[in-house]
Amino acid sequence: MTRRWLFADQLGPHFDVGRDGVLLVESRRALTRRPFHRQKLHLVLSALRHRAAELGDSAVLLRTDTYTGALHELGEPVRVHEPTSYAADRLVRRLHATGMVESVDPTPGYSLARSEFAAWAGNRRQLRMEDFYRFQRQRLDLLVEGERPVGGRWSFDEDNREPPPKGVERLDVPPPYRPREDDIDAEVRDDLDRWTREGLVSPVGADGPRVFAVTRREALAALERFVTHRLGVFGPHEDAMLRGDWTMAHSLLSVPLNLGLLDPVEVVDRAAQAYRDGDAPLASVEGFVRQVIGWREYVWHLYWHFGPTYRRRNSLQARTPLPPWFDRLDADEVDAACLQDALAGVRDRGWVHHIPRLMVLGNWAAQRGYDPDDLTEWFQTRFVDGYDWVMPANVVGMSQHADGGAMATKPYVSGGAYINRMSDYCGGCRYDPKKRVGDDACPFTAGYWAFLDRNAERLEGNHRMARPLQQRHRLADLEQVVAQERHRGDSPP
Repeated sequence: MTRRWLFADQLGPHFDVGRDGVLLVESRRALTRRPFHRQKLHLVLSALRHRAAELGDSAVLLRTDTYTGALHELGEPVRVHEPTSYAADRLVRRLHATGMVESVDPTPGYSLARSEFAAWAGNRRQLRMEDFYRFQRQRLDLLVEGERPVGGRWSFDEDNREPPPKGVERLDVPPPYRPREDDIDAEVRDDLDRWTREGLVSPVGADGPRVFAVTRREALAALERFVTHRLGVFGPHEDAMLRGDWTMAHSLLSVPLNLGLLDPVEVVDRAAQAYRDGDAPLASVEGFVRQVIGWREYVWHLYWHFGPTYRRRNSLQARTPLPPWFDRLDADEVDAACLQDALAGVRDRGWVHHIPRLMVLGNWAAQRGYDPDDLTEWFQTRFVDGYDWVMPANVVGMSQHADGGAMATKPYVSGGAYINRMSDYCGGCRYDPKKRVGDDACPFTAGYWAFLDRNAERLEGNHRMARPLQQRHRLADLEQVVAQERHRGDSPP
């Protein structure tokens, strides 16, 4: 008889529990070694303790300094699923060599095994998401008719880039599922309060009501709420931002997915069923499916494919340390409306959706040349859905273009015009997105041109950047813009 050791991101029923029970561990060292967001710590602890309560006598929950200490306390070998980080993988392999871990089994947390991705990648020169996504759709028989995609297109991305409706503060969509806190949450909050007072943990961000699912029941309710009431509106405005609507029509399922409470295939199957039943339009369903079994799984596999040194790539030689106001989420120091709201969202909830992450926070960091390794750590620890495997490809590859194009074909930087088109921030902001010089010049607009000028030689061979690199020479005030942004330094805009 061998007990199964489940990590805190392996908490759903598709992770084998078996007749022999499970081991769950709260490792103080894992909780304290990084400045995690307060609400991230709450979610992980709440999820672990809820799972232990659900399993009852079949679960052993140990609270120890280290994972190894927990296995010594248990006093018997365990089985594990593949962990989701290099550090955890190294630990498990060492424990396997000592006999404390009996076997390391493939993880059921993703739709495609790592060995199968390696076979798909083969000798491909480029691992583009579009190719992987098409492969996934065909392999899973998802929104396809034979070899062809339903609707005649693999992607409806162009249909899903609409700005927010004019003159509204919120999308006309029912709110997302909201869980109710219970006695376990109260216990977690009391523990975190005490540990903070005692100096055992030093969390960042604000405490707040729990807004994400941490149990299987809650996760299924959140999925059903999204599919039934919100999925139809999701697609067209998935790239839009509204100051008064932090959820828009997004699913808020990244947390329960990354805690392992939902099987990604059951999630996309439910969305596809909504399309077949006529309850949601194809463009919205396809956009959501692409996020779950396209982008999410692509990022997971690239984490292992690129290796543990990937997050230290820095092809644009960005070396600026994160300034204290950014690092500590001091949103009140910021005047720029979009950046202030995005940073406040991270401070208050540990979450903003993918466009504030990419086109506000990531865009700002790229323009200012923040160190991509430091930025990856920031996103990983400050976001409630951030994990070791999640952020390297998202930040180093997609957001900062620090991998030299191994993942994305161009840097995702833009001036204020994009933010103005896709949000309601600029109308009430002290900065003008059309201006690049002066006290009211948009720091994103000016920062865009300063970024291009600073990285011109490094981006010279990128055909997608040829036009903007040429356009910068037409700016009569380019030197003034560059000097202005250099003078801004690490001050909050």
